[in-house]
Amino acid sequence: MISLVDLKKTFGERVALHGLNLEVRPGEIFGLLGHNGAGKSTAIGMMLGQVWPTSGSVKVCGHDVTTHRALALRKVGAIFEAPAFYDYLSGRRNVEILSHYSAPTPGKRIDEVLDWVGLTERQGSKVRTYSHGMRARLAIAQALLPRPELLIFDEPGSGLDPEGIAEMRQTILRLHREMGLTILLSSHLLSEVEQLCSRIAVLNQGRKVFDGPIADAKAAPGRLMLKTPDFARAAALLIERGIITSSSDERFIKLSDGRTTSEAVRVLVNANIPVNGIWQQEQTLEDFYMALVKASANGK
Repeated sequence: MISLVDLKKTFGERVALHGLNLEVRPGEIFGLLGHNGAGKSTAIGMMLGQVWPTSGSVKVCGHDVTTHRALALRKVGAIFEAPAFYDYLSGRRNVEILSHYSAPTPGKRIDEVLDWVGLTERQGSKVRTYSHGMRARLAIAQALLPRPELLIFDEPGSGLDPEGIAEMRQTILRLHREMGLTILLSSHLLSEVEQLCSRIAVLNQGRKVFDGPIADAKAAPGRLMLKTPDFARAAALLIERGIITSSSDERFIKLSDGRTTSEAVRVLVNANIPVNGIWQQEQTLEDFYMALVKASANGK
């Protein structure tokens, strides 16, 4: 659905993106992470044809955005940066006006999207009376007008309270489940990304520093939970045999490079030390992200 190849963008002497390669597959919810200035908005701007690449290619829905923008974005809905509305007009009138920016939209379709986001009863109210959550739903209604196959959300939870964030999460899941949409979302809310996305990419200072399944990001490399009635003896034996490098909290062990859990279990069983369980320890996405950005900043 999205293919970025060797994408580079410079603003004067500042390099915003350094040869970014990225693939978003049909049917997935993909998270794009990074601090302010990491290059997320620049990348999304190029996907939507609002920022011109210095070099490289941007393909969306199989079409090059720079040469066939209308075709590339024909089945794309987006909430990019802060949605802007005419506060003195009704929600419905806002959607009608926004629909004219792309293509004429039948009133029936406007009825459908307003109903889908739960704004039918408030469609006649002026937008200035809407809560942050209702404004977010109105933005989604506008993004759904072209019957998209791909949705691009830039910070969809921005400005929302905890209830609004939870509502946005459920809405994104519904879009994915009921409409089968591919979704790319950029967010600072790592806990939300953790609950929504199957794969993520992390940008830091314009460079991609991670790209892969969220399960890989959450797996603490080489750190295992070991459950045994004699942890001290088990850990000492595994260190002696070179299977692990360290242990902690009478629960965790750290595998040596190239060693496996099956080797650890075999050594313990042969020594008549019962193994009730051994499994990979998970870290939070926030733990992973902070460690990754720190390592990247240190040049590792």
